Amino acid sequence: MSWLFDANYITEKSGGPSNVEDLERQPFYKFMQDTYLLHPIAFGVLLYAGGGFPFLVWGMGVRSVLVFHITWLVNSVSHVWGKQAWNTGDLSRNNWWLALLTFGEGWHNNHHAFEYSARHGLEWWQIDITWYVVRFLQAIGLATDVKVPSEAQKQRMAFVKEAFQPEPIS
Repeated sequence: MSWLFDANYITEKSGGPSNVEDLERQPFYKFMQDTYLLHPIAFGVLLYAGGGFPFLVWGMGVRSVLVFHITWLVNSVSHVWGKQAWNTGDLSRNNWWLALLTFGEGWHNNHHAFEYSARHGLEWWQIDITWYVVRFLQAIGLATDVKVPSEAQKQRMAFVKEAFQPEPIS
């Protein structure tokens, strides 16, 4: 869990706030950032109006605790257990059971290799529910300029496979 408290590492790894310049230019995300506090307050009011205090506890408190734990679980588990498909120079790993639990975020080595990609489950068998939602939004015109890695980008990140060199016969 130490990655969570090491601000210098996070800034060094992500390059600071400049790694989201494309999002900062979009009016929708600027609006979301400017009105951030209103959203949970409005959601809490709606939950309370719809079902009283129990809805508020489950919809705000329990849900938030679960989401935070799952988020931290991705970054903790996926740097310890799983397989590395890409040469990222770090300890990130793909973990299938975590990918199922997190709707695709468990394909963490894929994420580290292609941070810009909307798709983390890069193989046909890597279930990525988030990617399926993005594809649906793209199909109905609500998502545009969706980025995924090209074959050339994949080749650059692949582990170098050494050619088989038979030992000389003596």
